[in-house]
Amino acid sequence: MINNNKYLGAALATLAVAGLVAAPQASAKTKKAAAPVATVSKTEVLEAQLRAMQDEIAALRAQVNATAPSATVAATVAADSKKVQELDDWAASVKAKHAETHHAGGGNMLYFRGGYSGNDQSMAATTNSVALNNGQVATLGNTGHRDGWNFGAGIDFKLNDNMFGLVDKTELLGELDLNYVDLGTFTAGAISTVANGALSGGQSLSGPVSNTVQATQSMLRISASPKIKFLQGSKIRPWLIPVGFTLNVISPPSQANAITELKPAMNFGTGVDYNVWKSLYIGADVRYFLATESLNGTNVNGLTAGGTLGFGF
Repeated sequence: MINNNKYLGAALATLAVAGLVAAPQASAKTKKAAAPVATVSKTEVLEAQLRAMQDEIAALRAQVNATAPSATVAATVAADSKKVQELDDWAASVKAKHAETHHAGGGNMLYFRGGYSGNDQSMAATTNSVALNNGQVATLGNTGHRDGWNFGAGIDFKLNDNMFGLVDKTELLGELDLNYVDLGTFTAGAISTVANGALSGGQSLSGPVSNTVQATQSMLRISASPKIKFLQGSKIRPWLIPVGFTLNVISPPSQANAITELKPAMNFGTGVDYNVWKSLYIGADVRYFLATESLNGTNVNGLTAGGTLGFGF
């Protein structure tokens, strides 16, 4: 028993000595083993931080990439919005102009005109005159008047807005005009003269025929003309007829023994229209009619001047 205790004590002592000897070595080994662990931990931390920075940079890049297109899109949207606004403004102006044009008429017009009418000469060669063999015209009574009145109507058709691109705000119109001219009455003498001559030749009539027959001396002028109208869009619209075609129809006919009723001529005119309200116009009108020669001694040249009342459409 005692020997066993000795052996156990010796073993414990040996273990204690071995522990004391091994402790420093173990401690050294532990320190040596811990160093790599610490190194590994710092590396992982740095790697983690690097990854975080990379993630932040990637996020910033993504944000920048996302922001740049947004700015471009915003700029594009702004430009498109501006264009849309311009188009809206243009459409509104066109609509307003169309409404104004609609109220004032689309350039076409139905008008009525009337006023003074005067011929350059009295229309002597009517049924109140007879052509003689020597070429002279014998007037057999009153020759009528030079002055009278006129009344007519016409229509303007718009052909072009700007004179085919030559002049802005200047319309070219086509006009058809009908005008009645009354130059008063005269005493017809040709029929009575012929009748009295027949009496003196032995014809059996009831008695002399007196020069008391009254006739109205008149003309119908049918004209087709180009009309240039200025200041498109304005309330005041001056206009000009450079030259047009007129057909003069006279009544009574030209002579007792050379009956002619028609005489072509030219016409020139100027005037102004004023837009009173919506499509209602008033204005002034002056025209001159010129034939190159007389109609069997009858002069159809003359002037008309007066006022107008028009309706645009």
